[in-house]
Amino acid sequence: MWRKFPAKWQDTGRLSNRTAGKELETWRWFTHFYVVSVLWNGFLLIWLFRAEFLGESLPSWIQDMHHALGRDSQSEDTGNEHFSALLVLLLLWLHSCRRLAECLWTSVFSSGVIHIVQYCFGLGYYIAVGSTVLCQVPTNVRNGKELSVQICWYHIIGVMMYIWASLHQHRCLAILANLRKSRSGKVVSLSHSVPFGDWFESVSCPHYFAELLIYVSMAITLGIHNVTWWCVVMYVLFNQALAAVLCHEFYQKSFSSYPKHRKAFIPFVF
Repeated sequence: MWRKFPAKWQDTGRLSNRTAGKELETWRWFTHFYVVSVLWNGFLLIWLFRAEFLGESLPSWIQDMHHALGRDSQSEDTGNEHFSALLVLLLLWLHSCRRLAECLWTSVFSSGVIHIVQYCFGLGYYIAVGSTVLCQVPTNVRNGKELSVQICWYHIIGVMMYIWASLHQHRCLAILANLRKSRSGKVVSLSHSVPFGDWFESVSCPHYFAELLIYVSMAITLGIHNVTWWCVVMYVLFNQALAAVLCHEFYQKSFSSYPKHRKAFIPFVF
């Protein structure tokens, strides 16, 4: 989810402070977010799977962590929350795996930099978001009580929306990467160009919009009513919207022939 911005913005001091001397090379450190997410969320997924289907208890330190967050006050499973949380954690892990693969083998990063504070916050975010999912698991699952699995309508809708948004995000990221590659796949430029195709015909940053849809799909998978996860969705909304507006302004200022009908973030709306 964490975004990289064109170096031009960073030169103006809007997104980083070069005088602080605490910046990191973006492309190298950007992948760290997804490495941490794959490892951490994979670890949580394994433990939750074992608690769900093998009747094992989660480690005491995980139970203590969620007791500190106040989730232990709910001891009964309502609305099949145990399976919903397991499914969302799986989707989150798969999303991190795909983004890591795209960072390593698809995307072509420019020479922009990321501030050390942004880097640390990014690492903390991906640890916290997986823990937030685990926090939705009722106490009876965390205590090792086996429960039946029931697939509900919102699981199906959420997963279908997740797949749809993920496919479009990958296509858009591939379009951006191909702007800097030759037909043989060799990187020939690090400059910015105007992208066309797929959702780029409607918005400047469809990959940001797809990211929002992915998190909305997880909210649906959790049963729609989960207030905690909707707070995560709101954070993603504002984060991606800000990045999209800055990117949209950059395109408009850099390319005089930039399509005027394109919105910044949400097709036909914003």
